[in-house]
Amino acid sequence: MLINDLKKANLQAMKSKDKDARACLSTVISKVMLLDIENRKKNVETTDADVVRLIQKTIKELKDEIKMFTEGGREDSAKGSQYQIDVLSKYLPKMMSEDEIRKVIDGLEDKSMKNVMMIFKKDYAGKVDMSLVSKIVKSL
Repeated sequence: MLINDLKKANLQAMKSKDKDARACLSTVISKVMLLDIENRKKNVETTDADVVRLIQKTIKELKDEIKMFTEGGREDSAKGSQYQIDVLSKYLPKMMSEDEIRKVIDGLEDKSMKNVMMIFKKDYAGKVDMSLVSKIVKSL
């Protein structure tokens, strides 16, 4: 499972004294553990797709941090956040390209926004940027 890879990487970051990598990996691991507790209450198992969603959410938060740091003139902090994004990005699946998204949409009978978004959320969760899907559907 993906969580085991994150734990191994966190241990390696601890051994190599990589503070930035350890910080972001520890954060994601903590979020996964909290989600796992919530899921156990519901008798649902935490999947790799759940972990990917948490990693993506953490990366989004880090991008927001970078924006604030650069606006505040703190380039050193922005570089640290970018490094954390690079560390976490290794654990994300390959994202679908715009052409691949268009091919899937072209193969659908119902190209309404609601239907397309539902199909991509169900079948391609974690493998596609939903804002890009929305933009493509609006351009059709």
